[in-house]
Amino acid sequence: MIPEFNAHGLLPEGIHSATWDEVRERFGGNERRRQLLAGLVAALLLLRAAGCRRVYINGSFVTAKEVPGDFDGCWEAQGVDPAALDPVLLDFRHPRTAQKAKFGGEMFIANSSAAPDGRFLEFFQIDKNTGDAKGIVAIDLGALR
Repeated sequence: MIPEFNAHGLLPEGIHSATWDEVRERFGGNERRRQLLAGLVAALLLLRAAGCRRVYINGSFVTAKEVPGDFDGCWEAQGVDPAALDPVLLDFRHPRTAQKAKFGGEMFIANSSAAPDGRFLEFFQIDKNTGDAKGIVAIDLGALR
């Protein structure tokens, strides 16, 4: 279940598990958000086809921001066959133009380095403006349709 936003328009601290239907209902409230959902589900289906079981969604997409610019996410690599992945999902060249063009957002490997002292999964749980802890959404890809 996805909790309510805090006073800053962010999810409360932690990893909040949700189904795809919950994500779609909660974050698909306008045309821009529905466009991002379409790109996100396309990326998730490709990740699942390559063996990925779980992804984490971050960025303005999982905030109260009316018109988010994109989505950010990371995916668990355990069980993923890199040869079966769409090569775009492995193109991390700054500023991830290929991923943004194809999906409308960017996806990283959860345990890859995001900063000198952290991995994406941890990095995504810190508000870049304040340094405070914030929440992200986890999606089990097994139930994705």
